[in-house]
Amino acid sequence: MIFKNMAEKFRLNKFIAHTGLCSRRKAGDLVKEGKIKLNGQVETNPAVEVTDEDRIEYKGKPLKREEKEVYILMNKPRGVITSLSDEHERKTVIDVLGRDVKERVYPVGRLDFNTTGLLLLTNDGALSHQLTHPSFEVKKVYELELDRPLSEGDFQKIKKGLMLEDGPIKVDGLSKNADKNHVGIEIHSGRNRIVRRIFEHLDYTILKLDRVLFAGLTKKNLPRGKYRFLTRKEIILLKHFNKK
Repeated sequence: MIFKNMAEKFRLNKFIAHTGLCSRRKAGDLVKEGKIKLNGQVETNPAVEVTDEDRIEYKGKPLKREEKEVYILMNKPRGVITSLSDEHERKTVIDVLGRDVKERVYPVGRLDFNTTGLLLLTNDGALSHQLTHPSFEVKKVYELELDRPLSEGDFQKIKKGLMLEDGPIKVDGLSKNADKNHVGIEIHSGRNRIVRRIFEHLDYTILKLDRVLFAGLTKKNLPRGKYRFLTRKEIILLKHFNKK
């Protein structure tokens, strides 16, 4: 996105999101925690208005808004972490992108180390907020393999809803293959490790977990470990058809 009026005002958290540092929600947290400086002074109000003429700093480094918004769909391989960097030097999704992507992008949501499948990366903080905030109920579909057949009783328990340690959870759809070890699950919750925790609650171990649909995007023609840029049509659909 290119802003022609350089004196245009933005809320501080939105400005930070457009720098590619993080999502708008995370930016608000950074401001409240006193980690952002505005014109040399710590600023703790995420809603304060700023322009490109202001100096916004994080860890002593000035932040500048990205002028080109980038949208990348990756089929994440197993054994890769959904982070920009890793202190243990494990492979990250940024390593998968390599040097071909010049813009600073960050993952929308997370997939854990051993989970494969669809992951969106972008520097569009507003869209990232839209796709991760619980109120938007973005649809996700996973395919998984269990260590043992899913019993009919447990199948019905999951469909009716479970009470986990952090509250109730209800899936939007559930199916199983003839062998009952392979299960499909549709869910909109973005709670941490929610799919794994659903089955762990019933004493199952997930051997393989793959996200095959995210916000209307699929893995069609996208091999594991590869990525592609979204089409203009896909970007429009993401922005306008994943709103409540």
